[in-house]
This record gives sequence, structure tokens and C-alpha cells, in this order.
Amino acid sequence: MPLKFLRRRAMKDDIERVEYASMLYDFYGSLLNESQNEVMALYHEDNLSLSEIAEELGQTRQAVHYTLRKAEKALKSYEDKLKLLASYKESRELASKAYSIIDSADMEEPYADKLKKIIDKLSE
Repeated sequence: MPLKFLRRRAMKDDIERVEYASMLYDFYGSLLNESQNEVMALYHEDNLSLSEIAEELGQTRQAVHYTLRKAEKALKSYEDKLKLLASYKESRELASKAYSIIDSADMEEPYADKLKKIIDKLSE
């Protein structure tokens, strides 16, 4: 396999990992300890690099990396047990399917809008 392809794949995997961790943080961030929560917020919400976080917190880059990975591991553990993110994703997929059915059913506009609003409420 060409090295260029492997780099692209690794980059895609990193992006997916970060997106997944961000979503987990949205659901379970309040369950983390103060230090983990602070590092996760700076990394995922403020988009700071590990070096920038280390400088801001007066820690080493390695310490920040360790805290970030430990927090992500805790978030994954919460999801494994509680499945809130999986449930949310499933609700969004079902809502999308319901929207498609409504759109293809040639339903009168006021009824279609009312149903879509109900679906939105159910899938929040």
C-alpha cells in the first residue's frame, strides 16, 4: 500500500476519533473530574492543541495528553454502559426515515409540518 494512502487513512481515523470523543463529551462531560473536564473543553470546544493546553495549564504536553486519553477512555466506558450516544444516533436515523416517508407521501403541508415538528421533539 502506498504511504500516501496510509497517511490519509490514519488522518481520517484521527478525525473520526476526535469527532466521536467530542460527541461523547457532549453527553457525558459533566461526569468527568475537574481536570479532565477542563482539558476536554480546551481541546474539543476551544480547539487548542496539546501544547497550547499545556502552556495554559502550566503542565507538560505529555501530562495533558495523558489526561485527555484518560478522559476519553472514561467517556467511552460511560457510553459502553449507558448507550446514550447510540440511542441518540438511532433516534436521528429514524427521524430521517420518517421525514423521507412524509415527503414521499404527498401529504398536505400543514399535516406534514406538524408531523415533522413532533418527530423533532421525539428525537431531541
